[in-house]
Amino acid sequence: MSTKSTEAQIAISLAKYTPAIEAQLRQARARLRAKFPRGYELVFDNYNALVFGISPTDRTRDSFISVAGYPKWVTLFFLHGAGLDDPQGLLEGAGKQVRSIRLGQPSDLDSPAVAALIAQAALPRAAALAAAPALSTVVKMVSAKQRPRRPAGM
Repeated sequence: MSTKSTEAQIAISLAKYTPAIEAQLRQARARLRAKFPRGYELVFDNYNALVFGISPTDRTRDSFISVAGYPKWVTLFFLHGAGLDDPQGLLEGAGKQVRSIRLGQPSDLDSPAVAALIAQAALPRAAALAAAPALSTVVKMVSAKQRPRRPAGM
């Protein structure tokens, strides 16, 4: 898929959200991309959310961080977050692996505490990310069946 058609597909997916959530998701995506100029941005427009993940390879299993859009908010996910040191107690979740932070605004990605968590999550992948090509976007999946992307009545 060409870059132009990839971005066109992403624009279609983003347009399903309210303008406010679409703007927050676009900004969070841009901030995450700026933090990781090398590797792969993997896009999943799945049943529950539109997800932008970062990986040093084009393999889904190598993703370690993502932002996801829901009808009323945007969430930052740490896919190996259970092992992160979180002195501020920002991470939510009780599963064996994934932790998340619901973003109040995209600039939360740049707060010192969140930036420290992002750096910590990236550290085990630093060499692989440094060796990866310039960041490229790959649409990995678009689910035919999806939950509504807007709150009921909107």
